[in-house]
Amino acid sequence: MQQQHFEEKNRTILEQFRKLKKASPEKLERRLDLSWSNWGFGRESLAESAARLEKADVPFIEMHGNHYGPDLGYDVEETLQILGDHDLRVSGVCGMFSADNDLSSNRAECRQAAIDYLRREIPFTKAVGGSYLLVVPGAVGRPKAYDEVEFDRSAETLAIHADWFVEYGVKAAIEPIRAAEVSFTHTVADAKRYIREVNHPGVAHINGDIYHMQSEESHIGEAIVDAGDQLLNLHFADSNRSALGEGSMDVSTIIRALYLIGYNQDGRFVTFEPLGPGGDPYPAMYGKPNKAKLDALVSNSIRYFRDCEELVLSD
Repeated sequence: MQQQHFEEKNRTILEQFRKLKKASPEKLERRLDLSWSNWGFGRESLAESAARLEKADVPFIEMHGNHYGPDLGYDVEETLQILGDHDLRVSGVCGMFSADNDLSSNRAECRQAAIDYLRREIPFTKAVGGSYLLVVPGAVGRPKAYDEVEFDRSAETLAIHADWFVEYGVKAAIEPIRAAEVSFTHTVADAKRYIREVNHPGVAHINGDIYHMQSEESHIGEAIVDAGDQLLNLHFADSNRSALGEGSMDVSTIIRALYLIGYNQDGRFVTFEPLGPGGDPYPAMYGKPNKAKLDALVSNSIRYFRDCEELVLSD
């Protein structure tokens, strides 16, 4: 063996990327669109978060899907005003699915809560100009399965109301999450299987997450290539789920894989979501923000990614 297996796969992606660059250099001219998922900023106001992203030259924001009840969550007009003031556009909305609103729950009231949540969040996504709503098939923070039919129950529940996605022109992006946080749908292959089970045109895309992929996929670059045109959004953080550049993530291979699938186009986003290590990340949404640390987190991550991107494209 001359190389480790992951190095061989890296090499394959590198060779395919170089062939693309030589044969069709025009396909590499457009840069990847960057976004930031704001729910990790905790209890900070949207105006403060928007100002930070504007300062760091982040053009898109992934909104916290915080409409947990009919009287909760962002107001559409106020949201559009704040984002307009800071020259931000919405990439999509990060749907938040806990045990309280679990599509796969064995408790009917929790599945109903998930349905009601979608009924609020899909129209909001459309109203603020988002193109996708992230959907997690099973509750985050619940790694133990309810039973042997939770996958089927989740797909059935989502399929019943998938027409809403088509009606509002919002794409459902299914997110695979590592086994330490959810009980099923851990890989790109799992997400594809779930999409096939739902069997609806409104549910046809995938939200990848680099942090989860390093735990569940045999090779992140290969998984991206396998996701192909179904990949709509990609959550990004370093290997330790911190700012880019503070871990050991192979960013260059990931960028090459994204360009190979033509990800540098409208409606496809690399969305930063560095939440820090640990199990259930949802408590981060209630945390007290440290503004100086968050400023550095954003600016350092964006600069590091753009530097890596230019390095890859100039190679």
